[in-house]
Amino acid sequence: MRRIWPTGGGEDLDREALADLYAHPPGCVRVNFVASADGAVAVDGVSGGLEAPGDKEVFGLLRELADVVLVGSGTARAEGYRGARTSPDREERRRARGQAPVPPIAVVSTHGELDPASGLFTDTTVAPLVLTAAVGAEGAREALGGTGAEVVPVSGEDPGATDPDAIVAALAARGLTRVLCEGGPALFGALLAADRVDELCLSLAPQLVGGGPGRIVTGPSPDVPRQLGLASVVAHGDGLMLRYRRA
Repeated sequence: MRRIWPTGGGEDLDREALADLYAHPPGCVRVNFVASADGAVAVDGVSGGLEAPGDKEVFGLLRELADVVLVGSGTARAEGYRGARTSPDREERRRARGQAPVPPIAVVSTHGELDPASGLFTDTTVAPLVLTAAVGAEGAREALGGTGAEVVPVSGEDPGATDPDAIVAALAARGLTRVLCEGGPALFGALLAADRVDELCLSLAPQLVGGGPGRIVTGPSPDVPRQLGLASVVAHGDGLMLRYRRA
C-alpha cells in the first residue's frame, strides 16, 4: 500500500498507518463501494467480480474500525452476507478503542423478508439488527424470532417505508455511531437524499466492464449536488482507493 495523498511521495503504509489514515470518528456515516474504471458496480450481478488490488484489505479494515455494518437487504442476499469475520487480534484492537469485539450487521428491509436459514443469521458471532418499516416489524419479529436478531422499526412519517434519519437515530441509540454502509445503490441513494452521508470510500478497479451495470447510487437526487473534499488516496498495484469527506 502506498499513500499518494496527503503528503504524496508514495509512502508505504503498514496496517497501523493505514488504520490511522482511515480512522472512523464517532457520528460519521461512511459509505464504501468498489467500481470499475468505467463506473460499473458489479460483474454478473455481484461486486466480487471487480478485482481492485488492496480492496479486500481496506474492506476488512473499514469493518474493524466501524461500530456497525449497514447494508440493504437486496445486497445482503445477492452477496451472500454473513456475520463480520473476526480474529483475536482484531477483537483486541477494537476493545482498545472502546468498541464491542465484533461489529453487528444491520440490514435494512422494508418488510423484514429475510431468510432465517441464511448465513446472515446462522454464520455469525453477533446477531444482526433488522431495520424495517413500522408496518413490517411485527411480521419480521415472528419470522425471525428464533434467530436472536433484533427487529427495529425505522419509519418516519410513512409507516410503510424506512427513513434514513430514523435508521441513523436507531443505531445511535444503541451506541453504534461509527456507521459503515456497504450499499447497495438504493440505500446509498436514500442516505444521500437525506444528507446523511459524511464520507465515501471508493475503490477503483483497473477494469473496463462495459455497458449494463448501474451506478454506485440510485434513487432520488438531492436538491443540490453534495460537495466533497478529497481526504486520501492510496494505491496498491494498479488499483486506487479514494476517500472523500463532505465539505
